[in-house]
Amino acid sequence: MKTLNLNKTALVIIDLQKGIAGREGFAPYSAQDVLAKNKELVTSLKNTEALIVFVHVKNYGGEALKPKTDNPPLAHGQIPADFSDFVMPEAYDKDYDNVIHVAKHNWGAFYGTDLDVQLRRRGIEEIVLSGIATTIGCDTTAREAFQHGYQVIAVEDAMTDFNGSLHKGIVDGIFTRLGRVRSTQEVLKMIEESK
Repeated sequence: MKTLNLNKTALVIIDLQKGIAGREGFAPYSAQDVLAKNKELVTSLKNTEALIVFVHVKNYGGEALKPKTDNPPLAHGQIPADFSDFVMPEAYDKDYDNVIHVAKHNWGAFYGTDLDVQLRRRGIEEIVLSGIATTIGCDTTAREAFQHGYQVIAVEDAMTDFNGSLHKGIVDGIFTRLGRVRSTQEVLKMIEESK
């Protein structure tokens, strides 16, 4: 098992925010399971040389895309004021000196944000990816990271989706072509061996 060069590694956590993680019906893992796995990852990287990136999305209201599709997006109804607020208090913990926040307005965390600039200026070469949802934010971000030349590690059990079959299809069919797929425990071992 390969260790990580922590000063060239970023944990990129996608959309663990109230308006998304607060929903029901995730598969194959519950939002609570995914939050617990992400807390383990964040705790293991606390005040190391690695970067922790909390990404949240705001793509509703006037800035929402309005494509003509055969599968319309989920109706949000009235969007709560705290929709984009992170559900992990670690995102704001002043004891962490290696945390940044990225606001995105699309599915992926790169397009229309300063994520690439933030990563490159810190010398990041490898992204450990987690979050919700596998087939939207995580998949798009993994593809963008790959196209930007980053090494990608998808943490399979630290992400979930609204459709367990699609989660498995993306993990097995796409993430393995963009990089490596590992479990939380495997990544935690890599982190520990890198300290």
